[in-house]
Amino acid sequence: MLTQRSRYALRAMIHLAGQPLNGAPTPMNRIASEAIVPRKFLELILADLREAGFIVSTRGKAGGYRLARPSHLISLGEIIRVIEGPLALVPCVSRTAYRPCNDCKDEARCAIRIAMARVRDETARILDGTSLADTVAEDLVAA
Repeated sequence: MLTQRSRYALRAMIHLAGQPLNGAPTPMNRIASEAIVPRKFLELILADLREAGFIVSTRGKAGGYRLARPSHLISLGEIIRVIEGPLALVPCVSRTAYRPCNDCKDEARCAIRIAMARVRDETARILDGTSLADTVAEDLVAA
């Protein structure tokens, strides 16, 4: 399941995707209230997203946050990986954090590993194929 932290990160990023790329930075308080994210969590999440290069911040009275690159170039998969880590449900199928399972006798023929690799691949395909721009466009269609 997606953690609440990832949902908050996605909400914040989708909110920023709805703002002009070269417009004024969006203050943290505004992101928190409009994306419905508790400020104390948002501060930590935005720091992680900034460190990952997804957003830039500006200090001062007119400061805030904005996307570091166009919304069509940031996928939901990228955001989730920054917040959660690998998309794989078991470590033996992770592409970035591989670890063998301690109780597996034959990794190459393990039915669980084979199924979880398919889950990982489909999950990655969908999340990496969905950009922030897609989510904003879908919000407009749904409205």
